[in-house]
Amino acid sequence: MKFIQDITDFIFIEHPPQKADIIFIPGSAFGELADTAAGLWQMGFAPYVLPSGKYSKPVGHCTIEGFETECAYLCQILLAKGVPETAILKEQEATYTYENAIYSRQVTDKAGLEIKKAILCPQAYHARRCLLYYEILYPDTEFFVCPTNTRGITRNNWYRQEASIDLVLGELERCGGQFHDILREYGRKAGGTV
Repeated sequence: MKFIQDITDFIFIEHPPQKADIIFIPGSAFGELADTAAGLWQMGFAPYVLPSGKYSKPVGHCTIEGFETECAYLCQILLAKGVPETAILKEQEATYTYENAIYSRQVTDKAGLEIKKAILCPQAYHARRCLLYYEILYPDTEFFVCPTNTRGITRNNWYRQEASIDLVLGELERCGGQFHDILREYGRKAGGTV
């Protein structure tokens, strides 16, 4: 059905990886994202990896046993996969996706990095919203989205299970709902009457 394909194409973004200045991992308790990023680093696609995340704001604490932050968990996986500590930048304060982008920008600015091209490694069904937020904070950067399927949710099966339908359509709703204030502010700065 065409409407399912339209939603799929909007939410599930994926690009072939290209040489970049950095690999971003938005905060997550899914270690598979760090596996993907480590593999890309090992293949020489970027010199740095920047995992982000404290914990999910609605939960209020890190749910990963033995870790205080999602970033610490992702870093341990990166190290175990052979990414040296010197190649890992860390952001450990973000509690939701927009903060992942905001605080990652602070980290790269503090490190004096000019990010012309970047690889983004989100969960597959979270790819569009992640990309939109990172594009706001890095407006001059070209992004290549290299997602990881988590929870068994893929672009080919998300519409077959109630739980995955809820997650994907929830992302679709948030892509509209969470950008109101950002767009209003942009409109004001552009001289509009928003």
